[in-house]
Amino acid sequence: MSPLLANIALSALDDHFDRQWRAMGSRYQRAKRKAAGHGVCRLIRYADDFVLMVWGERHHAEALREEVSAVLAPLGLRLSPDKTRVVHIDEGFDFLGFTLRRQWNRGTRRYCVYTRPSKKAIQSVKDKVKARTYRSTRYQDLDVVLRSVNRVLVGWASYFRHAVAKVVFSAIDNHAWGRLMRWVRAKYGGQRRMGMVQLRRRFCDRGWRFAHNGVVFTGASSVTVTRYRYRGSTIPTPWTVRPAAAVSG
Repeated sequence: MSPLLANIALSALDDHFDRQWRAMGSRYQRAKRKAAGHGVCRLIRYADDFVLMVWGERHHAEALREEVSAVLAPLGLRLSPDKTRVVHIDEGFDFLGFTLRRQWNRGTRRYCVYTRPSKKAIQSVKDKVKARTYRSTRYQDLDVVLRSVNRVLVGWASYFRHAVAKVVFSAIDNHAWGRLMRWVRAKYGGQRRMGMVQLRRRFCDRGWRFAHNGVVFTGASSVTVTRYRYRGSTIPTPWTVRPAAAVSG
């Protein structure tokens, strides 16, 4: 389902839970509901993927799953059994390529929710690097391969730059460097196996960084990790109503 069709079809789901959220009242009233043992929920949706976050017990979440099914049924839609799960935030879940999980932070001595690239997303970018450094690409020059691998890694890292991903970026770069090292030795080594010292002298410009014909290996670590600052409903959109400018006479 395309994002446009999903937004049209699932607007009824948004309206349903928006009405519930407004009916819960202020933050103080929602806190009273939590203290009384009632569930409080909030819907987060992108196209046809959504997460329903619940503050409460498991039975609250299971009841809301049935409620979602009831809202979707008149639209001719149903939940995917393979993708729909009820999980605790401490177990973690995947959403839009990210893994969200609450863990203990020893520095602050409290629990924090961490957002990291999911295992599936990491394996996906590794597979793309593998495809660009496979034996079938050895007819290309090293600078062409470096440029191709850089595009993949920088594009992938730009998507995940707001996550806790610095260590992940470094690990992916190490994986890509190993693939490039084996590719270079297989292409330029000839019948004699190329030693690491020779490889460094011929194909690295600074330390062990690959470079050829002016193209250097930058990798995912060239993308700066910047933590996302939550702005909630203050993020401007084309539909944001801005107050009219005051005119003084």
